[in-house]
Amino acid sequence: MDDRRKFSRIFFAASAHLAQTEQTWRTKILDLSLNGALVELPSGYTGQLNSILTLEFVLPDSDVELKMEAAIVHKTPEHLGLKCTHIDVDSITHLRRIIELNMGDPELLNRELTSLITSAP
Repeated sequence: MDDRRKFSRIFFAASAHLAQTEQTWRTKILDLSLNGALVELPSGYTGQLNSILTLEFVLPDSDVELKMEAAIVHKTPEHLGLKCTHIDVDSITHLRRIIELNMGDPELLNRELTSLITSAP
């Protein structure tokens, strides 16, 4: 399989919510990157590829909430692959710290941040 990922993923198990228009679904985050997440497909969710939704979750053992708008870039019977389309400064700061703590390679993280910033529209 051709792996075209530009951003390192970290395993991150956490409960989360997906929101779209007036609806909300509970889900679980399976992994995170600076550019998105892989989540369990929520029961009853019928959104299509490229649909925009909001992913919200609270860091375990804290009251820090992260929130990002994301597009569905792949969908399987078990998972949704999400690509971040917008994230606020506080959320990206916390996300960066989570990834930094789990990657163990600050140089790689800095390259990925540079790539993320330079590829933004």
